[in-house]
Amino acid sequence: MKIFVFFVFFVDNASHQLPTKKAPLKVLHTSDWHLGQTLRGFDRAYEHQCFLDWLVLQIRTLDIDALLVSGDIFDNANPSSLAQKQLYRFLHAAREAAPALRIVLIAGNHDSAGRLEAPAPLLEVFETTVIGQTRRTPGGDIDLESLLVPLPDRQGRVRAWCLAVPFLRPGDVPRIETGDDPYLAGMAAVYRQGFELALSRREPGQALLALGHCHMAGGDVSKESERRIVIGGAEMLSAAIFDERLAYVALGHLHRPQAVSGKARIRYSGSPLPMSFAEIDYPHQVILIELDGESAKTIEPLRVPRAVGMLRIPAQPAPLPEVLEALHALALEDLPEEQWPYLEVRVRFDCPEPGARAAIESALKDKPLRFAGIDASYRRSDASFGPDADAELAQLSQMQPEDILQRHYQTQYGEALPAALCTAFIELLIEPAEAAQ
Repeated sequence: MKIFVFFVFFVDNASHQLPTKKAPLKVLHTSDWHLGQTLRGFDRAYEHQCFLDWLVLQIRTLDIDALLVSGDIFDNANPSSLAQKQLYRFLHAAREAAPALRIVLIAGNHDSAGRLEAPAPLLEVFETTVIGQTRRTPGGDIDLESLLVPLPDRQGRVRAWCLAVPFLRPGDVPRIETGDDPYLAGMAAVYRQGFELALSRREPGQALLALGHCHMAGGDVSKESERRIVIGGAEMLSAAIFDERLAYVALGHLHRPQAVSGKARIRYSGSPLPMSFAEIDYPHQVILIELDGESAKTIEPLRVPRAVGMLRIPAQPAPLPEVLEALHALALEDLPEEQWPYLEVRVRFDCPEPGARAAIESALKDKPLRFAGIDASYRRSDASFGPDADAELAQLSQMQPEDILQRHYQTQYGEALPAALCTAFIELLIEPAEAAQ
């Protein structure tokens, strides 16, 4: 007789699961919102709201873990109540879209550091960290701890450390006595020392990130809309200040999206909408970063849809008759008024045209657009005024007003000032003087 013995093993699946690979940490980088900005007198709240609504949608559909905003949240240091409401309503909507979302905002050179930080204690309840300026320890050193932000995942495990450095003014940086510009040296020291602190906190598998609002050497500038931040004659930082162990550097200030020094991990996200007509052709975007362990697995731009069009007519400056013909022929889609495109008219003046603006406005009458001004260019003369021209200009105070007008007219139109125009100008000068006698 054979006896069979069966052994039955019960396995507690909950306690004996094989380790699973952590999902990538999804981060969005954006900057330079300039909430409250107007374009040549036109309010842009509708466009900004369209962008913020679109951003909330990305946070929800892409299942974003962290949002980094690299400065210039507002267009000026004293934003309107509407601009502030737009920010705070967005933060609330973003958290509703992704309840575990972590948000980090830093101040830019357009922002008021104090105003931005004022609601920080309240915003911390919603996992939003706001850093407007550096602080000092009791010993007088930069408080680097206040610039370091942990980014945990939804299980509460820290997956990354974020060094969040706002726009730095001379008083915000340590005094470095070197042969180089002390302001630039101080900024570089903040980033370097902050990185060393983050490195000391980092455990294996955790990524290191940095935020900054600054002008990097080699960056492509939009001259019409970016306020220069030159202090002490220098403004540009080298990409070498960012250690290779940083998985990603999220920069703000320059409006054109771009990688710095050819390094894909050091980027300006750029502004989400064009701040001027010079930015019409920019590929406005936000950046999606997926962090896998200590490195960025993917870095992908997401194009921001443009809610309101911007037109430049003609494509190149042309004489006024050609411009008027193009404007009369302009056919536009019938849209709600808040979606009417902005128009800049580009005219090349070969001589004074006193009625140019009235003629342009007449050509645009009843068309569904917003006339945002004239981009005027002139036929310029290459002729020199002689070897003593610089000396004459240096003695401007000794020149008669009609001489200055003559010189300006010659420069703009390449020919002598008409006698009738000179006479009219002199009469204008004489009338106030006679009235004062």
